[in-house]
Amino acid sequence: MSSEPLLSVRDLSVDFQADAGVVHAVRRVCFDVFEGQTLAVVGESGSGKSVTAQAIMGLLSKKARVTSGSCLFRDPKTGITTDLVKLDPNGPQMRAIRGGRIAMIFQEPMTSLSPVHTIGDQVSEALVVHTGCSRREAEEKAMLLFQRVEFRNPERMLRTYPFELSGGMRQRAMIAMAMICHPALLIADEPTTALDVTTQAQILSLIRDVQAQKRMAVMFITHDLGVVANMADDVVVMYRGEVMELGGRETIFEDPHHAYLKALIRAVPHFNMKPGERLKPVREIAVSIPGSWKCETPAPAAAPAPVLKIDNVSKSFTLRSGMWSGRVEKIQALNNVSLSLDRGATVGLVGESGSGKTTLSRMIMRAPGSKPDEGRIWFDDGTGPRDVFELKDEELKAYRRSVQFVFQDPFSSLNPRMTVYDILSEPLLIHDIGTREERHERVKSLLELVGLEPAYMRRYPHSFSGGQRQRIGLARALALEPSVILCDEPTSALDVSVQAQILNLLKDLQKALGVSYLFVSHNLAVIEYMARDIAVMCRGHIVEQAPREVLFRSPKHPYTKALLHAIPDVDLDHPLDFTALKASASSHPERWPAPFTIAPGEPPPLMVEVEPRHFVRISAVNAGVPTGVAA
Repeated sequence: MSSEPLLSVRDLSVDFQADAGVVHAVRRVCFDVFEGQTLAVVGESGSGKSVTAQAIMGLLSKKARVTSGSCLFRDPKTGITTDLVKLDPNGPQMRAIRGGRIAMIFQEPMTSLSPVHTIGDQVSEALVVHTGCSRREAEEKAMLLFQRVEFRNPERMLRTYPFELSGGMRQRAMIAMAMICHPALLIADEPTTALDVTTQAQILSLIRDVQAQKRMAVMFITHDLGVVANMADDVVVMYRGEVMELGGRETIFEDPHHAYLKALIRAVPHFNMKPGERLKPVREIAVSIPGSWKCETPAPAAAPAPVLKIDNVSKSFTLRSGMWSGRVEKIQALNNVSLSLDRGATVGLVGESGSGKTTLSRMIMRAPGSKPDEGRIWFDDGTGPRDVFELKDEELKAYRRSVQFVFQDPFSSLNPRMTVYDILSEPLLIHDIGTREERHERVKSLLELVGLEPAYMRRYPHSFSGGQRQRIGLARALALEPSVILCDEPTSALDVSVQAQILNLLKDLQKALGVSYLFVSHNLAVIEYMARDIAVMCRGHIVEQAPREVLFRSPKHPYTKALLHAIPDVDLDHPLDFTALKASASSHPERWPAPFTIAPGEPPPLMVEVEPRHFVRISAVNAGVPTGVAA
């Protein structure tokens, strides 16, 4: 390894010209990135991490300008050192470096991918532009890379559009696009945020493999300190545009000095937390519960009726195989899924992208086209269970009031043309609740409920941070006083401190209002903190279901074990075993060991109770095998 850095950032400062004046987004930042090594940049939202990366790539907005400093990039192919700050962002020299020698993986894949071009076109285009190879050769190399990022059907990806993929699948496409030219420096801005832990581990392993083969340097921007502990050689900690602490990984984790870094480490959810123990965010949210708000009394302990029950639900979709061929491909999204949610309780739903978690949530919401092929979904508002898909007119309207949704992306789920007042009052208008004055007071109470100032109600979503936007989304879900809230990855896009705020807020609201949560997440540490019972999904099946403490103490299914082994830990003494993860076949039901194997053409698998309230799905042909012994 050369002793000279591949990228040297010195005294970099970036200002934004805002309506209220100048914002100093980055102030005199200094660090080095060396060939073949990984530098992790950590910090809260708004700390200047992404702005620093955009300055390096020449992608700053028109309102931003570099006021001082340099970004010296040494191309290992030519040995020429270039100050990236001095280049024309749209000039030929910068375009040749951007994408060819320095590539970037962006945090939000949907807004980074063209909606009118196929994934194959977008990934192969980078290779055609920077190497001049033929389109056919580029597509062949793209397919090889699609296999490495774990697309189930690499050939089909050449013809697939971004809107046909889940968030995790789109992120894999972004990673393939960034890595296809084998850049000297890869800037990864939250590259695994939308990915489940097994896919995250595979992507981290892929980045490490390419890094070792091509001596690629990586600048890894993340809020996941577990990823930092497993990937980084050096760490930069940023806060409000400045570097608070810089050092080697061992020094940062074993002997942190700055109070801000210590606070970040304390905010990370971890396993085996004590009963009643709370996360410790850098800043707590002050929650005010208005006296007029409904506070449900938990149901009596004697056989409480679940508020929501999913009974043997199956759902399939048909996808086109080609633009003009007329052929279709059947995808089985859900297979005999059963689940129940008690009043005032939280059920966690975990699994990789494409396992069926969001499909199940959409069915519960009775979204268009979500009617199950088989099975039924029951909802009980206290008057007895009713089939959700048989509700009509006023009954359906009442159901939609009772079941609300908190989305994964807090920005795209809020209308950018509506103020916070309009967003929060819209559900009240639709359901004809209250007078104008009463709705105003209700919006004020909702903002106080999630720890936001009433003065914010005239602002637009773009003027808030990610954590504040997620609190607005939560306030909107609470506007109609629902009995069930479906939380679809509500904290995956948030840094660890804001995540801790939101999770504590959700628990406080549940305790005060008696609301039930179906909590979808790929972060098992978050699920353990939030949920009483946990269901694990893979390829449309719930493969294991148990109380939180039982599942983490004694997992039985090979897929559940793989999920637990793939969790990156902040403890440097427990690193990820990338070799074992690469060899794992945990996501392939037909390759699971007996008695868990699920092969095409076999009878439907069975859920077997291996201990009280602990269920595991096994093959019907192996139903006689004692699961506890085989596991």
